[in-house]
Amino acid sequence: MEAMYLLIAISVVFVVAIGVAFWWAIFAGQFEGSDEASESILRDDDSGDQGGADQDKASHE
Repeated sequence: MEAMYLLIAISVVFVVAIGVAFWWAIFAGQFEGSDEASESILRDDDSGDQGGADQDKASHE
């Protein structure tokens, strides 16, 4: 039974630590601008180079 009290205390410490880390991540701006990476492929301009496959092959050799 004593082990159960120890496990509950450890789990409460983990929950508090995860909550603090999540709170810090939100207020530090970690989740801002997450759409930029997904939108960058839509803004990618591939129309300028039609012979790119041959040049890429030659540059890797």
